[in-house]
Amino acid sequence: MSRLHHGLVGALVVALVAAGCAVGPNYVRPPVVTPDAYKEADGWKKAEPQDQLSRGLWWEAFGDAQLNALEQRVNVSNQNLMVAEAQFSQARALVREARAAFFPTVTVGVGYTRFRQSETLATSTNGTVVSTITPTRSTSPTSFFQFPIDVAWELDLWGRIRRTVESNQASAQASAGDLEAARLSFHAELALDYFQLQTLDAEKELLDATVVAFEKALELTKNRYAGGVASRADVVQAEAQLKMTQAQAVDVGVQRALLEHAMAVLMGEPPSALTLAATPLTGEPPRIPVGVPSELLERRPDIAAAERRMQAANAQIGVAIAAYYPTVTLSASAGFQSSSVSQWFTWPSRFWSVGPGISETVFDGGLRRAQTDFARAGFESSVATYRQTVLTAFQSVEDNLAALRILAEENRVQDDAVAAAQQSVTLTTNQYKAGTVSYLNVITAQTIYLSNEVTAVQIRGRRMAAAVALVQALGGGWNASELPSTKEVTQRQAPAALQR
Repeated sequence: MSRLHHGLVGALVVALVAAGCAVGPNYVRPPVVTPDAYKEADGWKKAEPQDQLSRGLWWEAFGDAQLNALEQRVNVSNQNLMVAEAQFSQARALVREARAAFFPTVTVGVGYTRFRQSETLATSTNGTVVSTITPTRSTSPTSFFQFPIDVAWELDLWGRIRRTVESNQASAQASAGDLEAARLSFHAELALDYFQLQTLDAEKELLDATVVAFEKALELTKNRYAGGVASRADVVQAEAQLKMTQAQAVDVGVQRALLEHAMAVLMGEPPSALTLAATPLTGEPPRIPVGVPSELLERRPDIAAAERRMQAANAQIGVAIAAYYPTVTLSASAGFQSSSVSQWFTWPSRFWSVGPGISETVFDGGLRRAQTDFARAGFESSVATYRQTVLTAFQSVEDNLAALRILAEENRVQDDAVAAAQQSVTLTTNQYKAGTVSYLNVITAQTIYLSNEVTAVQIRGRRMAAAVALVQALGGGWNASELPSTKEVTQRQAPAALQR
């Protein structure tokens, strides 16, 4: 027993000495090119410490109570969001699965065997079974009872298990980033649909008012026709213009219904469950602080997820390299065995065995080299994906900053165009009443005025959409510090920050 004890102690000492050894490269975040400032942010409002987007409730910056209420329903019932949450739970379960390899595997079993030896077999003095032509002795059936307890433990001498746990922890953190990116995407999509719906409501309100104006124009033309001042062609033209505008108003209703249905699905509800009263768009987009480009790396969950995947891929290189080294396993077995059930659990029926095992692959046809090359290529791919994600994020911010700046100027110019078109309608209508121009001139002026008014409404809607897209591009007030720690992704309970 003393030699056995010494052997076990020696093996444990070796394991403890090697505990700090984990083959493969340690992770270092690769650098990315970060501009000093946004090109399109010239004259834009700078971020101040007390002037940041509300974390998780960024839509409140738009000051719309109905939007706030609708956004809260996304977290509760959106089915795609629940898919992302379930995938995050799966990633956390994989961390615990990998971590279980740190500990011994203990199995307990109960066995019973009833057997009878062949009478034509005999055992020589050295234990070798030999065949006999005639029966050598009489054998009777024998029972064999056993109660074994087996223990197996792979020593993580080269860090294979540690690298696997590290990879799974980073993957779970990446999954948490994916969950937040999905959450941000669904909230942004709902806000975009909401402001597009308000834009359509404003168009419908405009078209309804225009229909009323055209009905009055038609009545005026009929009266002039009855008085012999206008021609029948003028009446037909006025009727055609009225019907065309009414058709446009009806078509807006189709688009509105589709948006309302899409919003219901985003909230995890059947389309029939959501009915929103008409609320024409009237507000202006809020001024959104953008900060400096370097902050974007910490503010977007998709960038954080891509960065965590780099560490996961880097750890897989260590897992592949560890396959070059021998595997050391400690195994032990003990229990009770007997041919009599009455003596099964007696002290003389005990048995035990213990011993280490070392195995090393000496030839695999290049398998381990291929696996290592595969892991290294996977890491390089994740680095490229990370850098591309960062570039795309910068582009998205620049795009929406440019859109907001240019659309604000376009909005001002379009308002001037609407005012001019309105004046043209008034002047042309007066000329028509005076008999100096035909009704075709009136129709042309009215069409131009309506087109300019619709364009002005659409520009306001595009400005709101660009503001929502800018918030999404900036990460919606999220920060990388909200990612769960390696300890949190190892626990079975989900992090509180992700339970919304």
